[in-house]
Amino acid sequence: MSVPRKAVNYRGMLPGTFTMGNVVCGFLSIMSAFEGNITTACWFIILAAFLDVLDGKIARLSGSSSQFGIELDSLADFLSFGVAPATLVFAIKLNTLGKWGWVISIVYIMAAAYRLARFNVLADTEEKKDFLGLPVPAAALALVSFIIFSYFLWDQLEYAELLITMIILFSFLMVSQVEYDSFPDHFNTPQNRIKLMILLLAGLAMVFKPRLLLFPFFALYILYGMIRELYRLSTVGVGKVTGKNLNRQAGDGESDNDR
Repeated sequence: MSVPRKAVNYRGMLPGTFTMGNVVCGFLSIMSAFEGNITTACWFIILAAFLDVLDGKIARLSGSSSQFGIELDSLADFLSFGVAPATLVFAIKLNTLGKWGWVISIVYIMAAAYRLARFNVLADTEEKKDFLGLPVPAAALALVSFIIFSYFLWDQLEYAELLITMIILFSFLMVSQVEYDSFPDHFNTPQNRIKLMILLLAGLAMVFKPRLLLFPFFALYILYGMIRELYRLSTVGVGKVTGKNLNRQAGDGESDNDR
């Protein structure tokens, strides 16, 4: 008696192909960094991000999302947006800092691993669509776009201290509670339509001058999340202080009445 075979889910093969392309780009970026081809390594990470976006969109549109695909995508992201940019920044600058260069690179890789693991855990439990902590691809793209920006303007890395500051800051932001906007799948609300307009304008601008405009776009995205979080914390702090003062005044009033 023959055992019936399980039907093969061919719909899941296409997003998986893009995920594997993401892995290949991450590996090629690392090898390019070792060989001294810095800008080539940067462009491989950007291509990996493009494939990562296609992977997720196609999986959702085809209804082929699965836990296996999510885990595979995280492993690909860890390589392309965690290990590859840390290797690249180490090759171009951090190697001159001795043991501190190793420490900074390792901390960034660990922060990326933590951020990806937390995303997988919260993806099925959180109803909010915003990202908790700086997304790992956004951190990687900001780093490599700065390098491309610097080579475009000066034919070499300038303001290397800024690059070191960014990789340290991004390590903190990835594991923080700072919220960052996600890219919506549906544009049925005014807020999502505004996001769509911003994305379209940014996309058009970067098509014509990608080496010049990629870094400002990602820098503004990261700064916006930080400023919004600082504003939220200041508002919460003022609210707590005001609430305590009101409670104290109410308590004093009750004491006066008692007397």
